[in-house]
Amino acid sequence: MARNNVSVTIKICVLVLVAISLLVVPSCKKSTPQSPPQGTGKQTTDVNKVKVTKPPVVTTKTDVNDAAKTPVTPKTADANNPPPPAGWIPIEIKLPKPMFVGTPQDTKVANLEKPTGKPRPPFYAPAGTKNVAFGKPVSSSDEEPIIGEIKMITDGDKEAADGSYVELGPMLQHVTIDLEQVYEIYAIVIWHYHKQARVYYDVVVQAANDADFITNVKTLFNNDIDNSAGLGVGKNMHYTETNEGRLIDAKGIRARYVRLYSGGNNSNDLNHYIEIEVYGKQVQ
Repeated sequence: MARNNVSVTIKICVLVLVAISLLVVPSCKKSTPQSPPQGTGKQTTDVNKVKVTKPPVVTTKTDVNDAAKTPVTPKTADANNPPPPAGWIPIEIKLPKPMFVGTPQDTKVANLEKPTGKPRPPFYAPAGTKNVAFGKPVSSSDEEPIIGEIKMITDGDKEAADGSYVELGPMLQHVTIDLEQVYEIYAIVIWHYHKQARVYYDVVVQAANDADFITNVKTLFNNDIDNSAGLGVGKNMHYTETNEGRLIDAKGIRARYVRLYSGGNNSNDLNHYIEIEVYGKQVQ
């Protein structure tokens, strides 16, 4: 009887041990992470698998209302191109037809300004300023031009075609326009010869009330860099002829006579004039 009881007790112990082992083994297994419930918006991030990225560049748009509130600093006047005085308007200069196309190439001439390739900006003068040289008498150091007549220099024809220009002799020559009365002169425009891109030497422009240019002579332009004309060393640069002519600021001086010198050009020793315009206003 005692043997049977021992046998029963052993069996019970074995069953108890089996039951305990069945309960312990599942608890030792690695549990599988579960996905978060849908709709919570949370995620479990594995620190070892985090990918580092650069923060995106944020472009801020300017609000129109905010921009309107920002004060705008006005542009300062250009020291080289100050605004014109009140009541001044652009003078109307009718240009002839261009005879060559494109920007002139650099010519092998000392002290030559570089072509801008842009139209000349407007030139301002008091209202009522006009070309007072049109049809006025002209005299010349060369009384017998090689081509043309001296009076053609103020006839209004500014074209570069044959028959529109006057050709004077070589070396230093000059022409003088008699405006027949004193004017306030604001600009002088010269067309020597614009059929080709030429450069004329020793260009000197003077104004005076004296027909002989002895007293009270005012020099308005001088590109004679070596004083070969005997009128002083000039500070202006050589320039290339175009259909725009050369505009010289006369700054409102008062004069009756205008004289222009030249000493040949980079193509030959001759001197040429197509037209000279003097923009002035009667003295009040």
